[in-house]
Amino acid sequence: MQSYISILREVRDPRDFNARHPIGTILFLTLAATLCGAKSSAEVADFVEARVEELSAIVDLPHGAPSHDTFSRLFRLLDPDELAKAFTAFMAALRAELGLNSPPGVMAIDGKSLRRGYEKGRAYLPPLMVSIWDTQTRVALAQVRAPGGNEVAATLQLLGSLVLKGCTVTADALHCHPAMAQAVLDAKADYALGLKANNAPLYAEAERAFAKAGEAVPSLATEEKAHGRIERRRASVVPAPAAARALLPGLKAFGRIEAERTTTSGKRESATRYIALSRKLSPETMGQVVRAHWSIENQLHWILDVVFDEDAARTRKDYGPENFAVIRRLAQNILRINPSNTSISSKMRRAMWSKDFFFELFTHMR
Repeated sequence: MQSYISILREVRDPRDFNARHPIGTILFLTLAATLCGAKSSAEVADFVEARVEELSAIVDLPHGAPSHDTFSRLFRLLDPDELAKAFTAFMAALRAELGLNSPPGVMAIDGKSLRRGYEKGRAYLPPLMVSIWDTQTRVALAQVRAPGGNEVAATLQLLGSLVLKGCTVTADALHCHPAMAQAVLDAKADYALGLKANNAPLYAEAERAFAKAGEAVPSLATEEKAHGRIERRRASVVPAPAAARALLPGLKAFGRIEAERTTTSGKRESATRYIALSRKLSPETMGQVVRAHWSIENQLHWILDVVFDEDAARTRKDYGPENFAVIRRLAQNILRINPSNTSISSKMRRAMWSKDFFFELFTHMR
């Protein structure tokens, strides 16, 4: 555990030299409280005060439990880039301990707004966090705040922070542009990028490529029945023509997902999505890659909102919103990696109620 705390101690402290509680201690205590369900500076302070004796066995607390203001002040002042780097280093160390050094699968990229984390008068521009999500291990590998809500710039920054060789990077249509494609290729990875009409020339090329292939295009049809509806999907892949390859670096093929949903009441909805591919995949593999991408929504963003109440979080001042967002994602990762066969919310309750399970969350990481 101390090796992970040492990573947090490397974060540059923005406070005066006479601060009573070291930055690594404050960050660890916040993480520990978040693992047990704390959702604000006040709740973190209450948690530490209630369990100061057992926490003192992990970190030195010669001055007792830090106050609510101590936690709030640090998170308001702390450079979010510093904490984001510590998060990436923390996860790299954790993955190495678990033998997960190389991410060979699908790495999904997506942004999530901190809906109530805006300062007064700026409800139109809530902070936006961009995450890289390992769909195989279901943990967030890195994240950063999008400057001025610029998700594209934040994504390009994140791509340079990880080793992605051999994996497939997925993202929605916002990221289907030459700079993104080149950044993925420079990382020696492949891409599968959503394609919509906002990239009109490339979208038109995709439509022409499938129209020209006609019925001869290789495809795979699937059908699922669940939750009172029937979902049918047909995945198809065609080579990208020369005119299309000139528009996006490394482009090799286009994928297409034709989806139809029918409810028990007979209501029917259909949609067609295109995907730009840097490697020609089989229809089956392409469909699996696209499905894997959406796990960032239902296994990260959904958990953050429903279990950690991120959308309702009212931390608003200075850098507070994004710094607490980083801690929440780190807590989610630790809870997810624990082998207990229960939900994340159940693990949080057990960590609060059971001292043994609380320590198990950290000893498992070793």
